Amino acid sequence: MATRTRRGDAGIFGEIATDVRRLHVGWMALRFPRQRGRGHAVMGRWTPETTSQQLRYYGWGVLGALGLLVAYPLTVIGLATRYYAARLDSTRTRLGVAGVTGLAVLAWGGLTAVAHLQLEPDAVLAVAAASAVATGATALSAGCSRVGGRSVSVLLAYPFALTALLLPPVVAALVTPSLEGVVLEPSYAFAVQLLEGPLAVGGLNELLRANFELAGAAYAAMWVAIAFPLGWLLGLAVALANLVRPSS
Repeated sequence: MATRTRRGDAGIFGEIATDVRRLHVGWMALRFPRQRGRGHAVMGRWTPETTSQQLRYYGWGVLGALGLLVAYPLTVIGLATRYYAARLDSTRTRLGVAGVTGLAVLAWGGLTAVAHLQLEPDAVLAVAAASAVATGATALSAGCSRVGGRSVSVLLAYPFALTALLLPPVVAALVTPSLEGVVLEPSYAFAVQLLEGPLAVGGLNELLRANFELAGAAYAAMWVAIAFPLGWLLGLAVALANLVRPSS
């Protein structure tokens, strides 16, 4: 049993080492020729010869190694995202955009019906509003995915899928005052952290404060604005995963 465990650990670490090596080779290939595989069939793999070339080559390599501290965890996220996206895309292929939309309507409509039977009118309105937003975003994501192409998936399909997850609670809180403390107040606190943190670079926070007020529909706009960059980040993660482990 212990031997089998050690072999399993060795296999996992071996796969990680292979993934990291592929990422680093891809990084080196951005700047230097003949880095992938064995390089040129006749000339072989390119290696630096002069001192200047060595400084540039190894400096670029060290920079890439540091970047792997971020790139490899992102690649792991990309592998997981690609796996589940492929399963969802398989469902979308079988059902079509209309079928996926109908399934979303059925699921969220059923939830709204249950809420109507068991909850107060305000809660029913919240569920209905969330249902409408989630169904619309799901339909947009499925439609963009059907168009095909990685660029469309990265630019639109992934962001709309995240919108379907992030926006419904916000819309529900906008139409139901009792949910403000649960959804809108934490959203406001999160916005303050963003403005005082990463958005403070270059004075972007002052620009946003001068031109926008976080109230009403602005909460929904904020989460849509968050969903799109997160979707693009997932797309980048999937691209890294495809570089390391090309999908069949």
